[in-house]
Amino acid sequence: MTTTAQTVTEPTTDQSSGQPTPELGLTPAGTPYADAAREHLWGHFTRHSVYEPVASGGQGGSMPVIVRGEGHLIWDDRGKEYIDGLAGLFTVQVGHGRVELAEAAMKQASTLAYFPIWSYAHPRAIELAERLAAYAPGDLNRVFFTTGGGEAVETAWKLAKQYFKLTGKPTKHKVISRSVAYHGTPQGALSITGIPAAKAMFEPLVPGGHKVPNTNLYRAPEHLRDDPKAFGRWAADRIAEAIEFEGPDTVAAVFLEPVQNSGGCFPPPPGYFERVREICDQYDVLLVSDEVICAFGRIGSMFACDEFNYVPDMITCAKGMTSGYSPIGALIASDRLFEPFRHGTTSFSHGFTFGGHPVSAAVAMANLDIFEREGLNQHVRENAPKFRASLETLLDLPIVGDVRGEGYFYGIELVADKQTRETFDDDQAERLLRGYLSKALFDAGLYCRADDRGDPVVQLSPPLTIGEPEFADITSRLRSVLEGALEHV
Repeated sequence: MTTTAQTVTEPTTDQSSGQPTPELGLTPAGTPYADAAREHLWGHFTRHSVYEPVASGGQGGSMPVIVRGEGHLIWDDRGKEYIDGLAGLFTVQVGHGRVELAEAAMKQASTLAYFPIWSYAHPRAIELAERLAAYAPGDLNRVFFTTGGGEAVETAWKLAKQYFKLTGKPTKHKVISRSVAYHGTPQGALSITGIPAAKAMFEPLVPGGHKVPNTNLYRAPEHLRDDPKAFGRWAADRIAEAIEFEGPDTVAAVFLEPVQNSGGCFPPPPGYFERVREICDQYDVLLVSDEVICAFGRIGSMFACDEFNYVPDMITCAKGMTSGYSPIGALIASDRLFEPFRHGTTSFSHGFTFGGHPVSAAVAMANLDIFEREGLNQHVRENAPKFRASLETLLDLPIVGDVRGEGYFYGIELVADKQTRETFDDDQAERLLRGYLSKALFDAGLYCRADDRGDPVVQLSPPLTIGEPEFADITSRLRSVLEGALEHV
């Protein structure tokens, strides 16, 4: 392949920030970026027919190319500004453009760019493990680093299996999780995931994953909708029921997000996690708090289990640990789970080349410094009620059935009929979400998620730095798009 020098046009100046926004010319191979993306970049969870030429049976669209971020704003290659209403992917907690995080990466890379933690250690991994253990509740003191959230979930299931084999209960291997919950894409994590459509193409999966109802109060049985505490007890007791059905001597763990993401931000009802903890203790089942999204300020604490007053046996986390400036994830386990590995020849035969990467660990330390210096957790706790109140003004729209969530993490459920709570069928949801909403929201300058893994929702998870002016701006843009949404069903 012949290559040519990269051509970059002169940057334009974004009028709102006064900062230059680079306009892309050609790739180093001499190709327009949108063309190169169409021909060579395999997008994650992406319908590529949208970007294929019409002559080839596609829709002739152009994949958006994002070139710059600053605070809660991002810009595309044409200089258009958008609100990053999803923090990238529930990730950029401290906002875009934090130079000190880039500097932390550069400093570490110039000293020790890479070394594994396979029977060795390096200072940044040690420091970060110590810091995470200090943040974690109870006796969760042992940190196993991964490179992302799915790997952390995979690690937690493997550890649960080996732990019970080492402690004389070798038949305990199954996992209970919730309907519509998303826990990752590796084969084990996908088995824990409760979204049938996400799994169908990859079956058979790892055996042992079993599902129970989630905590969507809006879709609760009618006799429980007006009594959140009773609904929480009902939902938690379904976990006990599943353990009994499968056999307590076969169930190793329960995997739960503090606020379930997929389906549209389901908070736990009052008393739910207290009851789940009781159930897990009763049957000697490990409670895993999957906080890949909810940790690091998303709900208002470093770990969201603290917000809901429960101590799990394991925490899985990733995304916000570095605010996305470098990839890293972790499993944080209790001293109890590490105990069998302290003695003899036993080891956890599991690991990742880039787990605990020196550069990522350095970035995480600098990111957590920002959290503490700027009081981001307190900022979220103080401002979350204002964010919720702003979004709840959308409830006057005929298509908005429910607004729910916690902290800076909300879902807006869309309905065909507010009185009956009737949802949309598959064809209607396709026309509404992909045919209209996704593009309309982006055209309105709001990057967020229109999702149908469950009933149709719009999800918001912005950087933790925003406040009332941005809440009003987000709500205004949502209203402008949702006012006419029913016409596109």
